[in-house]
Amino acid sequence: MAQNSRQIQAQAQQQVQTLSPQQVLVVKLLELPTIELEERVHAELLDNPALEEGKEPSGETDGAEDEYNEPNEDANAGSNEDVSLGDYRTEDDIPDYKLQENNRSKGETPEEIPFSDNISFYETLKEQLDMHDLSPEDKDLGEYIIGSLDDDGILRKTMDALIDELAIYQGIYVTEKQLEHVLSVIQSFDPAGIGARSLQECLLLQIKRKENTPTNQIAHDIIYYYCDEFTKKNKEKIIQRMNITEEQYDAAYAELVRLNPRPGSSLGEAMGKNLQQIIPDFIVETEDDGSIILSLNNHNVPELRLSREFTEMLDEHTRNKSNQSKESKDAFLFLKQKVDAAQGFINAVKQRQQTLLSTMQTIIDLQRPFFLEGDETLLRPMILKDVAERANLDISTISRVSNSKYVQTNFGIYSLKFFFSDGYTTDSGEELSVREIKRYLKELVDNENKANPFTDDELAEKLKEKGYPIARRTVAKYRQQLNIPIARLRR
Repeated sequence: MAQNSRQIQAQAQQQVQTLSPQQVLVVKLLELPTIELEERVHAELLDNPALEEGKEPSGETDGAEDEYNEPNEDANAGSNEDVSLGDYRTEDDIPDYKLQENNRSKGETPEEIPFSDNISFYETLKEQLDMHDLSPEDKDLGEYIIGSLDDDGILRKTMDALIDELAIYQGIYVTEKQLEHVLSVIQSFDPAGIGARSLQECLLLQIKRKENTPTNQIAHDIIYYYCDEFTKKNKEKIIQRMNITEEQYDAAYAELVRLNPRPGSSLGEAMGKNLQQIIPDFIVETEDDGSIILSLNNHNVPELRLSREFTEMLDEHTRNKSNQSKESKDAFLFLKQKVDAAQGFINAVKQRQQTLLSTMQTIIDLQRPFFLEGDETLLRPMILKDVAERANLDISTISRVSNSKYVQTNFGIYSLKFFFSDGYTTDSGEELSVREIKRYLKELVDNENKANPFTDDELAEKLKEKGYPIARRTVAKYRQQLNIPIARLRR
C-alpha cells in the first residue's frame, strides 16, 4: 500500500529580543569598575581619532557662555571655561562626569584615593596565560575564564553559563570542547588546583602533580571515589570500602591535609592581593545635619569630547555631498563612522554613569539608617527586585551594577553586594533580616561547647528563644551558607 507524504507550512509569531550595538556597549561599560573603565576609555581614545580628551581651551566660546553665567561676574570668575560649550556642539554633548567634576567649591580638589601597585590575582594568572602559545581567540577565552574565578581560584560557573555569557556580552561563540581545552591550560598554572570546578577537582589536580607513590595513589583514590566520605570524616567506611589498613589511610590522610582547598587565596597572599586597596566607584558622605551626598569617583577617567577638526570636516563634506567624487564619498563615510562611534561612546559613558548614580541613590534611600549610623544591624532586607522597581531599571541591570562595584562611606568601603540580603517574615508579619539571623547563628556556634556542639534542632530552638522562629531546615541552609560544618564535625 503506497503511503502519501505531504509538507505543511505554518506561520508562527515569536518575539526575539536583540540588543543593538549601542546597547551592547552600554552593558559592557556598565559592568566595568572604575579602574577598568579608565583603561577602556584610553583604548577608545587610541582607536578613534574623532574622540579627544582634555579640558576646553581658554578664551574659546560659542556665545553660549552668557546664557550660563550669573550677572555677578566676580562670583563666577574662573568658571567661564567650565560652562562654555567650547568644542562641544550642544550642551547635551558635554559628558555628565565633566559637569560633576567641576561642581566644586573654589579651591576644592577631588579626593585622591590611593591603590596598591602589587600584582593582582588576575594579572598573575594572565602572565602565565601569555606564556602559552595560544590563538588570539583562546587567549580571550582564557582571560574571561580567569576573570570568572572566585577569590579561592575556583570556577563556580558551569560551562553552559560561560558559553552563554561569552555569546551575549563578548560576542564570542565557542563550543564546550574549546572552553574545556582552554580551562585545562589554566588548570596547569601555579599554584596547583587553580581553575578547578569543585573541591574534589581542586584536590585531584594537586595530587596529580605529586610523585606517584603508593601513598599518593591511595590519597588520589580516596578523593576520586570517596570525597564526600572524606570531607565528613567517615574514616572507617573508607578503610572498609577501599580494603586498606588504618596505617595506609593515616599516611594518605597526612598527604591530603597538606593540600590547599583554596589555591587562589594563597596566591593572593603571596602576591599581595589581600593588601591591594580597592578603588571605590561611589563616594557617599554623611553630613552632621543628616544629609547624604552621593558622587561618582571618576578617579583618572579622562574627559571626552568630539574632535572639532573631525566634525568640521564632516560638516563640509555634508554641505558638498551633491558634487562628490568616489574618494570624497569614502572619506565622508569614514568621517561619519568615526564621529558616530565617538558620539556613541560618549553617550554610553554618560548612560553608564546615570545608571550607576540612580542605582546607588536608590540603595541609599532604602538603607538610609545604615548610611547615617554605620550600624550593620540597621540594614533592612533588600533584594535586586526592590532596587530595580524603585529605580525603574531592569533586575539584570541592577545585578551588573552591584556585581563588581564598591562604595566609600564615612564608615568604610563596602561592596554593593553587602547591602543586599533576603528577608524572613514571621507568623506575626514582622520582617527580619537574614543577615541578622546569620550573625546570631554564627555567634551561637562560636560560643558553644566544642565537646558537645549544638545540633541544627538545638540551634533552631536557641534562635526561636531569641525571637527568630525559623525551621530546622532553614537553620541548616544558613549554616551551610556560613561554611559552618555539621555538629559532628565541629567537635
